Amino acid sequence: MRDDGVRDTKEIRGHIETLTGLKSGGLITAYVDGVAVPSRPAEKSRWAGASGAALFASGRLIGVVTTDRQRDYVADQLTAVSVASLAARPGFAEAVRRAGGGELLPEEVTAAGPERSRGTVYDVEVPPGVNNLPEPPSPIFVGREQAMAELEKALSADSQTITQTLHGLGGVGKTTLALHYAHDHAGAYRLVWWIRSDTPELIEAGFAALTVRLRGEEAYDLTTGQAAEWAVGWLQTHPGWLLVFDNAEKPGDVHAWTGQLCASGRHLITSRYKRGWVCEPISLPVLDEEAAQVLLSRLVGDADADEARALADELGYLPLALEQSGAFIAQTGITIAEYSAMLRLHPQRATDAAPGGSDPARTVARIWRITLDVLEERDPRAVDILRIAAWYAPTGIPRALFEPLAEDPVGLAQLLGLLADYNMITLDRAGVGVHRLVQRVARTPSGDDPHRDQARIVAAREQATEQLLAELPDDPHENVAGWPTWRALLPHVEAILDACDPAEDTVEIDLILTRAGAFLQEQGRLSQATDYFVRSLAAAVRLFGEDHPDTLVSRNELAYAYKVSGDVVRAIALYEGTLEDRVRVSGEDHPHTLVTRNNLAAAYMASGDVVRAVALYERTLEDRVRVLGEDHQDTLVSRNNLAGAYAVSGDVVRAVALYERTLEDRVRVSGEDHPHTLVSRNNLAGAYKASGDVVRAIPLYEQALADCLRVLGEDHPTTKGVRENLSAARAQEP
Repeated sequence: MRDDGVRDTKEIRGHIETLTGLKSGGLITAYVDGVAVPSRPAEKSRWAGASGAALFASGRLIGVVTTDRQRDYVADQLTAVSVASLAARPGFAEAVRRAGGGELLPEEVTAAGPERSRGTVYDVEVPPGVNNLPEPPSPIFVGREQAMAELEKALSADSQTITQTLHGLGGVGKTTLALHYAHDHAGAYRLVWWIRSDTPELIEAGFAALTVRLRGEEAYDLTTGQAAEWAVGWLQTHPGWLLVFDNAEKPGDVHAWTGQLCASGRHLITSRYKRGWVCEPISLPVLDEEAAQVLLSRLVGDADADEARALADELGYLPLALEQSGAFIAQTGITIAEYSAMLRLHPQRATDAAPGGSDPARTVARIWRITLDVLEERDPRAVDILRIAAWYAPTGIPRALFEPLAEDPVGLAQLLGLLADYNMITLDRAGVGVHRLVQRVARTPSGDDPHRDQARIVAAREQATEQLLAELPDDPHENVAGWPTWRALLPHVEAILDACDPAEDTVEIDLILTRAGAFLQEQGRLSQATDYFVRSLAAAVRLFGEDHPDTLVSRNELAYAYKVSGDVVRAIALYEGTLEDRVRVSGEDHPHTLVTRNNLAAAYMASGDVVRAVALYERTLEDRVRVLGEDHQDTLVSRNNLAGAYAVSGDVVRAVALYERTLEDRVRVSGEDHPHTLVSRNNLAGAYKASGDVVRAIPLYEQALADCLRVLGEDHPTTKGVRENLSAARAQEP
């Protein structure tokens, strides 16, 4: 009643699908066509709130509304309990009599006319074998025995309804595995229905398509929403089906439907996204090496096993990439080696090339672009991280390299978590991992992909370089405490240097080359160090010019690399030219001039020209004491080198005295564990041994070896040299 005493009722008009619905527990589904309020005929009214209302058809009471579904469903739908089923309950009939309704007299009620005879969700049976499964994208299916067994076990569990999700990187084979499972087990289900699930609209369309399949032309006058609702009702009352939601982007989009179907079938979901599912997802990895080689070889035909193995490794064992490359090779008649060369020289064309007859959208580059579109929408910084990570090694990338992209550690964790949720990266205690083919695509410019335009690729390379340079410890020769960090970062140094064109080396790349070369020298990796110094010098000449101080530093470093590698002739020639230029550019007393003079003396020593070496060492030591002071590291280096020259020239007495002083000063200035201190202890022991005092030499060698093992490690060149010296001294022990 309203305040003015008028009864405010709503009259809801609609239609009921034929009353065979009464066969299923007395439930009736009614669809609303219009709502009227008699007291306000000119006004429109919502129909929500109809539960408890009487449901009439042909002037007869046929049911009581129990569920008002407007808030949950697009279709205007009511559910009622039929009077026929209620009349069978003694309590209900007695209540009607007490209310003055008399005896219930059920009558047969027929449909209003042929235009409403659409059939109900209860009277359509499925003929055997109904499905809409596409063919698997590749007839060759290898390496998935364990994943298939895990999926079969999950979906065969004893439960009314099971939901199982497959997640993994785009192109890893989630759809292929789901298709093979669905085809192999189609006979075990009443119905198998494949639903594209990229968007909510596609999911709804998939359910609507099921209605069309089951009802034919009768479904044509239904809206998509009504048809989808009909399909849900049918599935609710016909258990034993399998629904496959392929490529679902958001768990909520799927759960809106599976939540209505929680007691009657099986749901198999494939997704790049791994969080938020109602089950524990099955993670699908890349193929193992053997399966990847088998897949590629079967696609190509008569293939060289070594070439197939190498290409599979280069493609990171990703099934889609292997299928794409194998089909391209087979179609074009080229060899695997020729395709590998194309991949290196033209990565953008190779990763985006679909062989004729295949789906042009099904290439690694285009499939990953879909994921990047989603990530860009959620947080563009996540895509920035992926582009930067593309320049590093594929595993063990320290999180610190991405810190500038987030406001704080919490923000960084969220960004990395987002990328991991979409399987674009992996996260563990070692750091961040990225599939190597994802890296190749992400750092390859493409005019057709907004995520990979030239400007973004260059910006990502520069940021990756700057961040890596900022994390590299200074002075690898002296800073032993920084060596563990160097070991962790060296794979990423090597990766970024390999990925960058030497002709485009920047100032930052040049600095990385110089520092990495110095560290590699300390670790005894002389060939690689020399290669880096050669590249650094070429970059310095191009960037700064021949006489720039940085160019002269690079020339000095390369000469030293030649010397320690045994190429003394090239070392001397380069040192002499560098010394001449440094004197001209910087003067006789510049510290860099003194460094080059010291190094030239060492090269003379290595060539056997001891007389010239001693004279140059003495002059350099005198100048360094005057310019730098007695305790400067460079001064101590000169004193150590001069002592060595005295020892080689046969003046052991002067050598011992100078070595003893140098060791004492190095302990005082640098500490017991500094690498130069360890070298001085080894050298002094050698001088004792050369003088015939093996008794004093052996304990010193033993101390030096113990310290080297503790500080430098078993495999360091200095450690190995000290061990050999100790063994030789013990052989001379009386």
